Amino acid sequence: MIERYTLPEMGAIWSEQAKFQSWLDVEIAATEANCELGRVPAEAVATIKEKASFSVDRILEIEAEVRHDVIAFLTNVNEHVGDAGRYIHVGMTSSDVLDTGVALQMKASVQLLRTELDLLADALRDLARAHKGTVMIGRSHAIHGEPITFGFKVAGWLAEVVRNQERLARLETAVSVGQISGAMGTYANTDPRVEEIACAKLGLVPDTASTQVISRDRHAEYIQTLALVGAALERFSTEIRNMQRTDVLEVEENFAKGQKGSSAMPHKRNPIRSERISGLARVLRSYVVAALENCALWHERDISHSSVERMMLPDCSVTLHFMLREMTSVVKGLGVYPENMARNMNVYGGVVFSQRVLLALVESGISREDAYRIVQRNAHTAWNTDGGDFRANLEADADVTSRLNAAQLAECFSTDLHQANLGVIWERLGI
Repeated sequence: MIERYTLPEMGAIWSEQAKFQSWLDVEIAATEANCELGRVPAEAVATIKEKASFSVDRILEIEAEVRHDVIAFLTNVNEHVGDAGRYIHVGMTSSDVLDTGVALQMKASVQLLRTELDLLADALRDLARAHKGTVMIGRSHAIHGEPITFGFKVAGWLAEVVRNQERLARLETAVSVGQISGAMGTYANTDPRVEEIACAKLGLVPDTASTQVISRDRHAEYIQTLALVGAALERFSTEIRNMQRTDVLEVEENFAKGQKGSSAMPHKRNPIRSERISGLARVLRSYVVAALENCALWHERDISHSSVERMMLPDCSVTLHFMLREMTSVVKGLGVYPENMARNMNVYGGVVFSQRVLLALVESGISREDAYRIVQRNAHTAWNTDGGDFRANLEADADVTSRLNAAQLAECFSTDLHQANLGVIWERLGI
């Protein structure tokens, strides 16, 4: 198996240098396969492997004249190889090189994305573990609901990341597909065994039934999966942005020494990295339609997909790679403020515990309708009063105190019940 992509940065995988290197890897693998089948002299293969090289500038110079990228590439390679070059590209068509080469790039990209996603999962697991018992309010419709813990919230993020780890693992298999089947994909001028041997050398498997191109549903799956991972990151970043609002301030992005938040307002500490992630997720989604439209090519092939992919594949790969690194950094540096969480949860004297009071009253023997009316009356009075106090209202209501003693009422305002069954989630996620 050829290992070419060891550079740490995603941009290197999608550089012109890497693209042409992937083409050369495909050509050499196919030539070696033909040699194993007795169709190319071993001496010629040795010469090709020793001398084969290319110059990006020279390829572009030739392409300006011939207006064909693969011909320009082969011309430049043959300038280095000499007579042995006649054994290169035998029985192949341009798409054999292009599509198998881009498969190598997509595979390498997925591997790099998987590494970054694993790091994010580790950071989220650590954050969830640290805040298993950090109580905060859960929100529905952005309105206070009932208590949760911050660790529970982060566990939900982690669960989605785990699903995306599985998606990327499947994606690596889906895109690790090559073709060396010649014009129209019929193997008329090349032995199917060449494809099998060459793909094995490249760490790929042959496409089941390529035409003159590998079907673009694979590439669409690549873009859709990356967009889906990006959507998860946007969900996390949007939540951080909401929780960092001044009137909430339950978490906060790290604000570095010397950092400035506003040219006009010195007090500002903005969630700019989370906003950046949210914005870039839109870029990823914008490519999904283009990727799907690439699936419908004319007959056995056209090249309408090519111009799209030259922009789409590098852009999406580099963008998501950056987003993953950015999100991991945000999570690791996140400021968490339990005191503010407790303050927000207990606003209006703990109205969020209304369900527990309702159930306690029902258990005391009155109807649910009467209990609901009593609790809602006290809750809304607290909600609609500046400095209102739900618990104080209950303690002063004879309809309540005649049925619940002080200890029973106090138990209604405990968060123990809301945490009692979270162990099943910690166990599922290994937190």
